[in-house]
Amino acid sequence: MAFYILKRLGVMLAVLTVTSILAFLLLHLSGDPAATMAGDGASPEDVRVIRDTFGFDRPLPVQYLDWVGGLFQGDFGRSYYLRTDVADLLPERLAVTATLGVSALAFALVLSITLGVAAALWPNTIIDRFALWLAVAGQAMPSFLVAIGLMYVFGVWLRVLPISGGDTWQHFILPVVALGYYATPSIMRLTRSGMMEALQSDHVRTARAYGLSPWRVVIRHALRHAIAPIVSIAAVEMGFMLGGSIIVESVFSLKGIGYLAWESIQRADIQVIQAILLVIAAAYAVLTLAADLLNAAIDPRIRVS
Repeated sequence: MAFYILKRLGVMLAVLTVTSILAFLLLHLSGDPAATMAGDGASPEDVRVIRDTFGFDRPLPVQYLDWVGGLFQGDFGRSYYLRTDVADLLPERLAVTATLGVSALAFALVLSITLGVAAALWPNTIIDRFALWLAVAGQAMPSFLVAIGLMYVFGVWLRVLPISGGDTWQHFILPVVALGYYATPSIMRLTRSGMMEALQSDHVRTARAYGLSPWRVVIRHALRHAIAPIVSIAAVEMGFMLGGSIIVESVFSLKGIGYLAWESIQRADIQVIQAILLVIAAAYAVLTLAADLLNAAIDPRIRVS
């Protein structure tokens, strides 16, 4: 186990290194950051002053090494637009995004596992067809379209929920549903297929032969057998939701890390964008490792080495 964890930590370090290089190069090679910061009406002298002030005139390898060296000291750089340290911006924004992501994943798991188990218990019925229809609809509709539809129905038409801001827990209901519905189709289909396979397994037949109650057989034996891949895909979906929260946060004006990324892209605030990309990559890597270890704890047949 210790060797496995060390090996995965090495992979995580390699992934973060590659991510930092790609993020740095793509942002700096996509255009002149000094010209973007100066604006359309800036003179060549203004652009030169900005380039000299922020060090954009130095070679790219030197700029990258300076940035990485600051990361090891807890320095994520300084926002060009907000004139503040990036490390001071991230914690509050991360708290909003983490609240949104965890709540959305919980919503997706409850909805998809419930529908997946029901569809496996009663295949080829109206419940099964409804679950499959919901999965197809979830894959066909992008998250921003779901968000706009929820805003219109519950915020404009029925006027029962707020559609902008994040002051109260009610403000998170619609964003949670919009973001969580994005992860529902894949988890629901995996739950359905895993449960149908588990219900036909020998240990479930044995449990039924011993006269155990149907729900005990389903929850304690069949669902436990099918839960391991659900944990893995849930971690992957959580990573996707953290990265894709920019759309939902922008639609509902939630001041999370996704909204900060959208604002920073508009302002060409390179230091903030680089830090956000690195934080999301790190979160994704940690979630994947945690899912693997949790799978090994849930299912004794899984071994990590």
